Amino acid sequence: MFVDSVKITLRAGKGGNGVVAWRREKYVPKGGPVGGNGGKGGSIVFKTDTHVPSLESFRNRRLINAENGMPGGGNLQKGRHGKDLVLTLPCGTLVKDAATGEVLFDFTDIDQEFLICKGGKGGKGNHCFKSPTHQAPNICTPGTEGETREIELELKLIADVGLIGIPNAGKSTLMSKITYVQVKIGAYPFTTLHPNLSYIQYPDRTRLLVADIPGIIENAHLNKGLGLAFLRHIERSSVLLFVIDVSGFEGRDPLDDFKVLQNEIRTYQPEMLDRPFLVALNKIDQEGAEEHLKNFYQNYPFPKETLFPISAIRGEGLPLLKEALKRLVGEKLPPKPA
Repeated sequence: MFVDSVKITLRAGKGGNGVVAWRREKYVPKGGPVGGNGGKGGSIVFKTDTHVPSLESFRNRRLINAENGMPGGGNLQKGRHGKDLVLTLPCGTLVKDAATGEVLFDFTDIDQEFLICKGGKGGKGNHCFKSPTHQAPNICTPGTEGETREIELELKLIADVGLIGIPNAGKSTLMSKITYVQVKIGAYPFTTLHPNLSYIQYPDRTRLLVADIPGIIENAHLNKGLGLAFLRHIERSSVLLFVIDVSGFEGRDPLDDFKVLQNEIRTYQPEMLDRPFLVALNKIDQEGAEEHLKNFYQNYPFPKETLFPISAIRGEGLPLLKEALKRLVGEKLPPKPA
């Protein structure tokens, strides 16, 4: 199950208590206080891991506790520290305060770490209170409580290319042809129920990360269909790829479908339309596609160089589309250091 948003409560470990103890040994007339300090409580740390695809590990965990510190002992023995709890997250996860919605940290790279809850301090034993004027202190302090936070984790996939299309436009078929991921493909709407993520591999060993989200229908911003819940997963894509069915299936107009997609994205986040994009005109092998394709070219309001007629199921036009995506993403990304 793909989980991309959870709310959890985190509680760091409590510090161990200090103790009151005395040194009592034969032939040692003035032993004095030897109560040890308590160990500090364990902290909670978030860390990104490329092997974690989603937030599924938190699906049934609403309260997560770190280990408490152990109390001190006699003979100046210090209590053991509680172990820090390291929780792994996928890249692209936002950590938010559940009450205010404030973004506490944004994980955008691998092996990033963030201390979210600090463990409590250990208490002091009576040895710490010894002084020349107070040589037999009979006091100690308890350990302090660890920090507690209620947070929300929200996953936004970081991909080079984001696929956008209406249901049954052929996005999953295209995804299976240009990448090496096995996706569910069916001739019915909403075959894809959760985002798919995979790489396009090139002969020169470069690769592009592609995100395929469930289909978007008209009035998705009014919670029609699957709504706009999954559009967050292409917010960070460098390039958008619109997949349009030009076969005219069920009397649909491909140009109207393109306008619907743009309008829904504009309603969700207008800035996304400022990003570079390409349009894959899919299913050109179907009967009646030629007429719709001609009409699309005539009325398309953007440069014609962004249009790529393809047949995903037959593989027609895919090499040109892959090279165009590579070139466009390369122009968008900063140059790599030598």
